[in-house]
Amino acid sequence: MVYKKVKPHKELAPFIHFYWELNGNESEKQWERVFPDGCAGIILNLGNKCLTDNGGLSMESGKTYVVGAMNVFKDSFIDNDTHLVGVCLKPATFANFYSYASQNELTNNTVELERSNSFNIDKACENLFHYFDGFYSERIKTKTNQLHAVINDIHCSKGTISVYDLAKKNFITVRQLERNFKKFIGLSPKEYAGIIRFQHALSLIKDSKQTRSLFDIALECGYYDHSHLSLEIKRNTGLSPSLL
Repeated sequence: MVYKKVKPHKELAPFIHFYWELNGNESEKQWERVFPDGCAGIILNLGNKCLTDNGGLSMESGKTYVVGAMNVFKDSFIDNDTHLVGVCLKPATFANFYSYASQNELTNNTVELERSNSFNIDKACENLFHYFDGFYSERIKTKTNQLHAVINDIHCSKGTISVYDLAKKNFITVRQLERNFKKFIGLSPKEYAGIIRFQHALSLIKDSKQTRSLFDIALECGYYDHSHLSLEIKRNTGLSPSLL
């Protein structure tokens, strides 16, 4: 499997994390697992049919799909005929480009987009990432992200800030914060913060190269103990810490 990422044009950087392309190969037919990161994305299938959503959905060739934010892991089957390209949007920016119902209707789901919102496969094949830049530059509806400050607070705390403190700091009620997160991200603020905390712990585990104990990492990331962290890793990845 060959996977590459490309940054968007600088004017789109506040809204898009990166573009990506994935090609399968003959020697590595496998289920590929994606962990929750709090982001929605758009996928265009340039290859043959591709099973995703743990085998529950077959993405058709030439079709464009929206992938909602996840609070559980997701498996897709990658074989030699797999060719997927996509866009990883930053949290709460889907509404900057698309008109859709509340994002909580997309949580953990992959849904085919209607033709008016789909990528043009012929233009995409000519110059993929340049096409994506043009597509999103023309589609942008607003440059405002209503949750930008709140999301920034969560990331600065590495996911350890409480929902109450988050609401208080941003002069909003907990109830309104919950509604905004469900609408623009598809997750509750507690779920989103938990994912950011998990991602931080995951990065420390991968970077530590066994020089730090799971207990030390758990305490640094705000978990009660290593058992608490192990349970969170298992829930988000389906794997034990030793298999990461």
